[in-house]
Amino acid sequence: MEYLNAAIVVAYLVGMLAFGWWGKARTRNESDYLVAGRRLGPFFYTGTMAAVVLGGASTVGGVGLGYQYGISGMWLVVAIGAGVLLLSLLFASTLQKLKIYTVSQMLGLRYGRQSTQVSSIVMLAYTLMLCATSTGAYATIFVVLFGWERWLAIAVGGAVVLIYSTIGGMWSITLADMAQFIIKTIGVFALMLPFTFADAGGLAGIRERVDAEFFSITGIGAQSIITYFVVYTLGLLIGQDIWQRVFTARTPLIARWGGTAAGIYCILYGVAGALIGMAASVVLPGVESKDDVYADVAMNLLPVGIGGLVLAAAVAAMMSTASGSLIAAATVARADVVPFVRSWFGRSAETSAGNPEHDVARNRAWVLGLGLFAILLAILVQDVVAALTIAYDILVGGLLVAILGGLFWKRGTGQGASASMAVGTVVTLATMIYLEVTAEQQYDGIYANEPIYFGLVASAVVYVVLSLLSPRTDETVMRGWEERLAGRGVEDTDAAGGAPGEAPDARPATTRG
Repeated sequence: MEYLNAAIVVAYLVGMLAFGWWGKARTRNESDYLVAGRRLGPFFYTGTMAAVVLGGASTVGGVGLGYQYGISGMWLVVAIGAGVLLLSLLFASTLQKLKIYTVSQMLGLRYGRQSTQVSSIVMLAYTLMLCATSTGAYATIFVVLFGWERWLAIAVGGAVVLIYSTIGGMWSITLADMAQFIIKTIGVFALMLPFTFADAGGLAGIRERVDAEFFSITGIGAQSIITYFVVYTLGLLIGQDIWQRVFTARTPLIARWGGTAAGIYCILYGVAGALIGMAASVVLPGVESKDDVYADVAMNLLPVGIGGLVLAAAVAAMMSTASGSLIAAATVARADVVPFVRSWFGRSAETSAGNPEHDVARNRAWVLGLGLFAILLAILVQDVVAALTIAYDILVGGLLVAILGGLFWKRGTGQGASASMAVGTVVTLATMIYLEVTAEQQYDGIYANEPIYFGLVASAVVYVVLSLLSPRTDETVMRGWEERLAGRGVEDTDAAGGAPGEAPDARPATTRG
């Protein structure tokens, strides 16, 4: 019987490869490859945005937290949904108008390229660590299902994501993510939730066999809830993998309201996961690791075949995050990091001489190369989560203030932004090192929230003070920025070396024609 579950998962993996070839047919130029031609309508945009943010932590982890803490286990995914809501309602429509590819390009347009290029290094580290973590996560399903060694599971699963991502870029990832979104929705809401609740006797049956604390929304603890909002909500506001999905929207209206719908979906997904975990705690008591609860429910509570679909939903969740972070890493590497490094040697950024096929080929090469690196990283490094935590802390503690300040405060300057990123990053890292070395028991070392708090405060103070003390941003830069925000006929920024390789104040926005 278990062979049927395994066969369904295998069929799912084959289907993902098919989406890769389907997406390839839609990919004709760099814009198609990196941001799906900026043509996604509300249904596709909502589905893919929800898919990319709801990974293994949200799906497998959310059920596990519900198993351990009850309804308050929802807060991790609720924090993710809150991040999507804030991003969508506050500035997704603004980002869509800019016609860019990366976070660093936004900083360059707003402040001037030279003052903010170092942000691309942090963003590349974050996206690579996220990709490696997701790759290692979905491999655990293959270990349980097929009995493979960990390295083999990572290699096979990683190869599937790598192939469909490389072939068609964002179009392949979008089509695969839509399938993954549908599978996750059916698996969690239509299958796991009703089956586990039926076995547990509904809410009444659960109440009879668990402590009242299981129904307290703060049962997981205030500190944990704060942690989720600090790390996930703030991180989602400025992550390259999330912004790149915003750039795929066809219109600013779709970016705002499609993202809002995705955020609401995420919150409902979190509640459903916690309820599944609560029911499982009654039906399957004694599961040693909370991360095994999802698979145990699929294998032991659901009928054969349906269990396979639910396992495929878990794999889908993790692959969505892995593929999204992979193309984000490749985009940042080629659009921002390479021009930055080339500038050290006085060399200009590479161009494709207007040949769209060359643009796509170069981007494919970057996705392939970084994908292989992420797979190797997931195999060799056991504690990738620690590296991801460091990258996340630097992302929030070092970059958040400069990014949000650029979007909302016209008086912010390049000097203030670059200094705030440097100070915020140094303070965040120094606090993490101090807590880890001193091993103070009231903190969790590199997993503590304090580094982010100190980094944010230091970054904000430096940003405001230096921005007020330094001359206002050059009028040419601000005029170009305002033109972008107005969306007056701006073409796509050249990810191969247009905006990244040139200071935005050196060339006005181009028009179609």
